[in-house]
Amino acid sequence: MTHGPAGEPTTGLDYEDTEHSGRVVRIASVAALGGLLFGYDSAVINGAVSAVEDYFEISKTVTGVAVAAALIGAALGAVVAGRLADKIGRLSVMKLAAVLFLISAFGTGLAPNVEIFTLFRVVGGIGVGVASVIAPAYIAETSPPRIRGRLGSLQQLAIVSGIFISLAIDALLAHLAGGSREVLWLGMEAWRWMFLVMAVPAVVYGALAFTIPESPRYLVATYRIPEARRVLTKLLGEKNLEITITRIKESLQSEKPPSWRDLRKPTGGLYGIVWVGVLLSVFQQFVGINVIFYYSNVLWEAVGFGESQAFLITVITSVTNIVTTLIAIALIDKVGRKPLLLVGSAGMAITLGTMAVIFGTAPVVDGQPDLTGAAGPIALVAANLFVVSFGMSWGPVVWVLLGEMFPNRIRGAALGLAAAAQWVANCAITASFPALGDFSLGIAYGFYALCAVLSFLFVWRWVQETKGKHLEDMGSDTPQQERAV
Repeated sequence: MTHGPAGEPTTGLDYEDTEHSGRVVRIASVAALGGLLFGYDSAVINGAVSAVEDYFEISKTVTGVAVAAALIGAALGAVVAGRLADKIGRLSVMKLAAVLFLISAFGTGLAPNVEIFTLFRVVGGIGVGVASVIAPAYIAETSPPRIRGRLGSLQQLAIVSGIFISLAIDALLAHLAGGSREVLWLGMEAWRWMFLVMAVPAVVYGALAFTIPESPRYLVATYRIPEARRVLTKLLGEKNLEITITRIKESLQSEKPPSWRDLRKPTGGLYGIVWVGVLLSVFQQFVGINVIFYYSNVLWEAVGFGESQAFLITVITSVTNIVTTLIAIALIDKVGRKPLLLVGSAGMAITLGTMAVIFGTAPVVDGQPDLTGAAGPIALVAANLFVVSFGMSWGPVVWVLLGEMFPNRIRGAALGLAAAAQWVANCAITASFPALGDFSLGIAYGFYALCAVLSFLFVWRWVQETKGKHLEDMGSDTPQQERAV
């Protein structure tokens, strides 16, 4: 083992300054494309929700179920993805996700009734759940420590780009048809084409998955050492190759294959590091970020904006999300994960609190809050500043942490469990918002603001910094973590 300029131990994984770094970035970018489909599938319902409700003549409750159905599927996909990736490999799981997205695109776009529509929303959700686990795991396992945060953040950049593309396509198709409910091409309404278009990136993602190598850590775990050696040579050259392979072997060493039981302490209960991952996931959703992206069109229309204005506001919000994610990518390996989370929590608490006050004190006209005068612009600014706070912190940082914070042996299972918890939390927030919003938008945003405050306290007390650490060192301080948790 050698040492870096600051006395830090280094291994062959420190290859970001070599000619191999470009290849590593390309590989991470391909893996992150799953996030683009993840974002597209998650947000496509935004521009279609009102049209779907009218076309199938369903109630608000059924609409909430149809919207949240993808999240139920995502939780299922996340639960199985980690262990499946341990069994059949990271690349095979990526290809499976691409197939699920493709099936969902046609199933939802051509659905004859709300039951079939909801079923294929679940199928797409399973693809989302699978992609949400495999991309951060694969990127973390093929990235060097000093730029792992930036490469891991590509997942979130792809997600928010997928959201933007989805919302932009929704707006374009609705404009071309004269409304999301109007017929566009081949006798089908614009809202159907919003889902069908997802087939294009699904095919691209599946095809590109054939162009990248299998994770070297998975290859070592399955005793394919010569193949792992070839992949590592492509990624980092010959330097310290055997040291790297030895460290990976040691981190995976056990008398039995990985299983869900590895998440439990010998004395019972989950390891503290697993609980930290689960709660990071829950807080990421309980601040209500996806209310903005799933229901923003409906929300802005309800407070007085027209459909075209609501589409424009939502697209602007998604662009804001992309820009702030780029800020996070620039900062995450410099200032660390924990400081970004703390700043983001504080910003979200302030902006959500502002929205809670505005919506909670606005007069109600025909069952909807009337944002007259300065209230409307202030709510709009607060919503976008909330997206800024989330986009430069909890959006990308949580995915980076989930990909890197767990020891090699339990990464697949622990990441799957944490991602499943995230989708269950997402589902709970998404399904409850229509009813809660009808009751009081002030209370809804007040609850999200409270969760933002709690997320600050949680990070301050329980989250450990992972900046610059090797994956083989993750979990080496588990006994200390257990005493803290």
